[in-house]
Amino acid sequence: MTQENVLEALKNVTYPGFTKDIVTFGFVKDVLVNGATVGLTIDITSSADEVKAQLRDEATTELKKLGFEQIQINVTAPQAPKQMSNSVSGKNIAPHVKNFVMVSSGKGGVGKSTTSVNLAIAMAMQGKKVGLLDADIYGPNIPRMMGVNGQKPEIQGNKVNPLKAYGVEIMSMGSLMEDGQSLIWRGAMIMKAIEQFLRDILWSELDVLVIDMPPGTGDAQLTLAQSVPVTAGITVTTPQEVSLDDSRRSLDMFQKLHIPTAGIIENMSGFICPSCDTESDIFGMGTTVPVAKEYDTEVIARIPIEPAIRIGGDTGMPVTYHKPDSETAKRYQEAASKLLAFIDKVNAEGGADNSAVQPTTPPGVSACSTGAGAASAPAQAAPKSNDESSGTGCGCH
Repeated sequence: MTQENVLEALKNVTYPGFTKDIVTFGFVKDVLVNGATVGLTIDITSSADEVKAQLRDEATTELKKLGFEQIQINVTAPQAPKQMSNSVSGKNIAPHVKNFVMVSSGKGGVGKSTTSVNLAIAMAMQGKKVGLLDADIYGPNIPRMMGVNGQKPEIQGNKVNPLKAYGVEIMSMGSLMEDGQSLIWRGAMIMKAIEQFLRDILWSELDVLVIDMPPGTGDAQLTLAQSVPVTAGITVTTPQEVSLDDSRRSLDMFQKLHIPTAGIIENMSGFICPSCDTESDIFGMGTTVPVAKEYDTEVIARIPIEPAIRIGGDTGMPVTYHKPDSETAKRYQEAASKLLAFIDKVNAEGGADNSAVQPTTPPGVSACSTGAGAASAPAQAAPKSNDESSGTGCGCH
């Protein structure tokens, strides 16, 4: 019996809650075969004891079918988080993804999706396992930019397989809707959709999931921050002051949501002439540096206006992959390297933590209340004038 026989047998062991097996996920490691004895390690992402027990039992059953007499299975898992209380513990609904990157902007039209696409491809070209989630529900442009426009994802049980292109796994609301179909949803539905994109998509064990957010600082951003620990936030802006005003709001949001800020990408920073390769300043260049200093971060790239970027986005042939020698592609690769170094730094210092942004309102109590005290204590009978707050904590009257 060989290592290949062992791996083939363990493909019959499905990871709990998923349709993929533990070999496909890459969880099976250090397989050693010596006659009728086999030893291996199953390195999983869950700290739940029942998951460990189920995988050990099922793997043992499959290996016994091969005729092994002595079976040694070591199941390794992350240390279970210390549970302080249900309201202040961190949350991660996609634990098989190692790092989450939120690409945000204070306003639309600054090149956020183009940035997300090219950063994801650049990291994949640097050897990382990368996913790209289009969370811009109202304006899902990622399928066109990645060349998968019109393709529909495969449904597997009650889960969905992501599409793939340029070495990147992809999911977008644009791949689930008909072309041109409008989406008229309230905030609660947007929040639910983002949670499902994280939980119900069969992402592989990714090194990085790049998340292209809607513009602004609303429900989608808060839901993401509360659902998974975001390792790094990137703000995309153009050099004009009108854009920088909104970028400050995006950077302020990262601070309030306890998201480590990897930096700013200054998009449309100069124009590179396709005829002479001269770079000209037409919208302003370098205006983001003072903003970066203001929020204790850095400008990780200045991306110029170059016709190849627009052509690549419209045709599904991203410039980083199809024009790797272009100045723009080189700058995206440099930005990706800086981003990966920042991710390593965050993880070395203990990793991202979203416990501070978890809801603190007890179950059954309105967000307009002051919390558990308001739920348990009777309201005071002191009269209130019409122009005073009701004292409930939300400012309503």
